[in-house]
Amino acid sequence: MFNCAHEMTNGSSDPSYPRLGQMFVEYDHPWKKLTEEFGPHTRSVTAALLSLKMVYPRRNLPAEQWRSAQLLSLLSTPASMLDPACCETMACEYLSMEIMERWIIIGFLLCHSSLNTNQASLELWKMALRSGLFLNLTREEVLNIHKVSEDLFDGIKGYSKRIADIKECREHVLANCGAMHRERRHFLRAALKELFKVLEDEPGLLGPKALFVMMALSFSRDEVMWLVRHSENMPKMKTLDDYNDNQMAELLYFMEKLRGLMKKYNHVVQRYHVQYLAQFDALLLNDTIQNMYVCPEEESVLMSSFVSTLSALSIKQVDNKEEFDFTGLRMDWLRLQAYTSVNKAPLPLKDYPDLAKVMNMIQFHTRMVDSVEEMLYETSELSILCFYPRVFEKMFTQSSEEMTMKRYLMSFPSVCSHFSQCGHPLCPEETEILEKRSLRLCVTFLEQIAKQTGGVVLEICAEQRNLNDQLLPKHCAESISAARYRKQKKPLPKKGEVQKEKPGAESLRKDRSVTTNMDKLHMMLTELCSSYSLSADIMVFEHVVVPTEFLLSHLEMRLTEIIVKMTNYNQTTQEITRPSDLLAGIRSYTASMHGLAGYINVDVTRLVKSVLLQQTQPLDSRGGATVTHYYTTWYLEALLRQASSSLIVHCPTMQCFVNQNADNELSFRAEEFSDVSELQALAELIGPYGMKFLGENLMWHITSQVSELKKMVIENMDILVQMKNNFDKPEEMITLKKRLTGGENVLKRMTIIGVILSFRSMAMNCLKDMLRKHCPYLMAPIECLRNFISLETDIKVTLSIFELASAAGLKCDIDPALVAAISNMQTDNTSVEEEFKLSRLLLVYVAVSLPTLALDPNSLYSQEHGGHNNNIHCLAAAINQLTAAMFTVQNQNIEQQLKEFLLLASSTLLQLGQNVERVEVKNRESIYLLLHMIVEDSPFLSQDMLESCFPYVLLRNAYREVHKAVFMPTA
Repeated sequence: MFNCAHEMTNGSSDPSYPRLGQMFVEYDHPWKKLTEEFGPHTRSVTAALLSLKMVYPRRNLPAEQWRSAQLLSLLSTPASMLDPACCETMACEYLSMEIMERWIIIGFLLCHSSLNTNQASLELWKMALRSGLFLNLTREEVLNIHKVSEDLFDGIKGYSKRIADIKECREHVLANCGAMHRERRHFLRAALKELFKVLEDEPGLLGPKALFVMMALSFSRDEVMWLVRHSENMPKMKTLDDYNDNQMAELLYFMEKLRGLMKKYNHVVQRYHVQYLAQFDALLLNDTIQNMYVCPEEESVLMSSFVSTLSALSIKQVDNKEEFDFTGLRMDWLRLQAYTSVNKAPLPLKDYPDLAKVMNMIQFHTRMVDSVEEMLYETSELSILCFYPRVFEKMFTQSSEEMTMKRYLMSFPSVCSHFSQCGHPLCPEETEILEKRSLRLCVTFLEQIAKQTGGVVLEICAEQRNLNDQLLPKHCAESISAARYRKQKKPLPKKGEVQKEKPGAESLRKDRSVTTNMDKLHMMLTELCSSYSLSADIMVFEHVVVPTEFLLSHLEMRLTEIIVKMTNYNQTTQEITRPSDLLAGIRSYTASMHGLAGYINVDVTRLVKSVLLQQTQPLDSRGGATVTHYYTTWYLEALLRQASSSLIVHCPTMQCFVNQNADNELSFRAEEFSDVSELQALAELIGPYGMKFLGENLMWHITSQVSELKKMVIENMDILVQMKNNFDKPEEMITLKKRLTGGENVLKRMTIIGVILSFRSMAMNCLKDMLRKHCPYLMAPIECLRNFISLETDIKVTLSIFELASAAGLKCDIDPALVAAISNMQTDNTSVEEEFKLSRLLLVYVAVSLPTLALDPNSLYSQEHGGHNNNIHCLAAAINQLTAAMFTVQNQNIEQQLKEFLLLASSTLLQLGQNVERVEVKNRESIYLLLHMIVEDSPFLSQDMLESCFPYVLLRNAYREVHKAVFMPTA
């Protein structure tokens, strides 16, 4: 296909195509072909491989020998702790075992003739075959070394013994290798932890002991890589537990910690090695050169440049933060090796091993100055895990199930920051795929850690809430009763009855070794929060991931769910938690939540504010119902609906609603949800925003009642107009009254409006008290601004200021919310004059219907409640506030309209006293009192205006005389 495309594009075939085509036609086994091509290089390759016969066996030791040699320990020889870590083969000390094994296995496959002739080659090859079953080729692609070796040697004569060696090595791997590597990982966990603790306490040791860090990282990386490729590809066998590690988190954690130390104290490492290069390496190299017998010109120039470059270094360059670059020096060293390694070289490098040792040491020291990041990449980069997501996730799951590993879990998302290095510049299109995979793994791990941490935090909060719940006043009845028994010296309850433990008994301990559930939870929380100390943020490709934000996000979601669940709202049974109980529970949760700041540096205040602020809205950020929504629904559907039916009575004396009698089958006691303390708790819970939402819903119910009232006014418009014009003619009024329909319905709907407005007034007063407690310096200016408003102020300005005051819970002469609701009712079909006429006639309707209340036995005034049993005392609020709102919208004089209402109502009630003898005196006087309440509740009726209303004055005087005779004896 490529050749056809080439021919179509260029007009001729690709010149190399015939040779390539011939290779496909004469296809042979690739390994066999490669061995033939490497035949001429057998001697050179074998010599190179045999150079590992000292390094590889020393690196490939079991954990017991590592432990006996106290490998990587700085505390084993305290006297030499400050001595620089050096050796003759420094670059080989942190060289990856996987790389050496790849060299040995593949090298002897290509140049296998020495396996039959050289015992050293055979031993080195067999040792590599015993190290594992698989070699990593690239990414997740592995080479089954025993199978490939056996297949290749099976077709070659004279290699039967080698095939037997391969089988023996494979059996050795299956029997012993898993356990050996498990013990290595166990040793490395302890060794890295000790090394990190020492270096963290004394970071100055990073200079002389940098080689130890690189060795520790390289050894650990080798073990991680070995486990990853074998656990994914291992055949089924009995010892599979050796290929699972539930403590991998600890090893990864201390690898990340050591990497972090090297990056954090890079200036310490740089300073030390600059001094070492200038003061020791330059002198040592110069002495080595002086001891050489022959030094050709080109080699002499290179070595002189080495000495001069190192001698020119000074500590001032580090203090001045100059950038170092020794790439040229290292390239020259490679050039020198090339000059001195060819056949018949004037200066054979093999004759001067001291020069190679010194230069290799200098190369390491220069890399510690200018390329620490590159060294960390070589020794500890774990991007291979990006291509083994199943194994990686399995390691995380196994570690998260171990209590002792929870503090190390953050190492898993931290390792995801390595994945940006697994791409290739020749394949840029896969970057996006790798980025998505890396982010998915990182986010998955962080969400799981946050879920575990959040679960423990909220479980502690729940336990604390249960303890605080025992201290609520509602649980003290038993204690009071028991104290009363003791005081009256009555017999105590029978022994069979189990006495309840007092709050605080759970804190009494006889043995500190006995751990309670709270102890275990706090211990687990300590472990989980410790993991967040690994890093404040994680860089995954171009994304900065903040682990604590996942925790805060999870806590926000869970806390929101818990608060809503604590509301216990049941729409079927109309049950809900009392606001004070919910507030106590939320305070307990938030107090316990603030304790999280003692474990981890997170902004708990921001979290709590975000959660509680969302609860003041009808829906939270995820679209779920909130406390505001549930309480608004309950108060409208349960409390106020029952109050509309007079099953619940508004009680001005106690400032609450109370159940009418014990016979009705209500599932709640109204006073337990509507007294001052409960409404103050409600105001604390839902705040001004929630109160605004509650008010808007109340206004919707009011406007629906007003709409029905207007329909009734329209039906009786002619009669009402005549009654308005003939109110001072008793005979005609009686005739017109008989023709008027729906008077009781009008009063019923007005009473419902009054009940709603009375509840709103109580709730707003509690909001005002709450805001005065929380922000007194804000409330005082608002009150001053409200009091500054006069009748002469422009109505738009007045409503704006009243809206501000109303939002703060302050009572206003004109309710801005009601004004807005009435204003929104108007349509384009009706003119302002028509609306004004309907509003005036509505007041007439109410005024002429008042006498019918005297026929209702429930209209009796109760001094205990401070109101009437059928809630008609709420008519005062309804008439005054509705009048003010309607005539404000219509830009009419409120005082004049109320005066007309008072005149009409007074005249009608005077006629009631004169003409209706069957009405009981107490009922009649209750209606007189209602009219007095309307006057007292109105801010628009002045004393002079009242004195000019002759029927009202007569009614007032009559009421005062009768009140003494009727009401005083029952007081």
